[in-house]
Amino acid sequence: MVSEKLQAALNKQIKIEGDSSQIYLAMASWAEVQGFEGIATFMFAQADEERMHMLKLVKYINQRGGEAVIPAVSQPELDHSSFKTLFKQLFEHEVFVSQSINDLVHIALEERDYATHNFLQWYVAEQIEEESTARTILDKINLIGDDKGGLYLFDNDMKNFSGQANTNSPA
Repeated sequence: MVSEKLQAALNKQIKIEGDSSQIYLAMASWAEVQGFEGIATFMFAQADEERMHMLKLVKYINQRGGEAVIPAVSQPELDHSSFKTLFKQLFEHEVFVSQSINDLVHIALEERDYATHNFLQWYVAEQIEEESTARTILDKINLIGDDKGGLYLFDNDMKNFSGQANTNSPA
């Protein structure tokens, strides 16, 4: 059984993962409307992956005798001025999620809950991958600059990137 403090922190993480899914979904919708088919494909896949992260937490809390709280959905507030700005926000959000996971690991260790600590290691590894993916995409965007041909190729490449992004998803 998880402690009340840890259960509250895990439930907070459920909200963060749900919000992450909504952020990716909002970005996917924007990209689709703008004609960025590859970016939209990537973002829709990421939205699904973040939802799976949330569900994994829900199931864990309930299996440990706690009660997962399903949060209200919040509309993401994003700057849609450019795809570069969008991906910059995405990277910053992933850094925020990583810090939240690190805080959870800290609480698990404080509570001497080694089962939860072990469970959270998957999220630690996942966040390393998420930050790396966002950083790689930002690097590519910076290489493109204002080149329309480069943007076309980048968007096309993003279709394939979405397949790579889901290699570490939970079963």
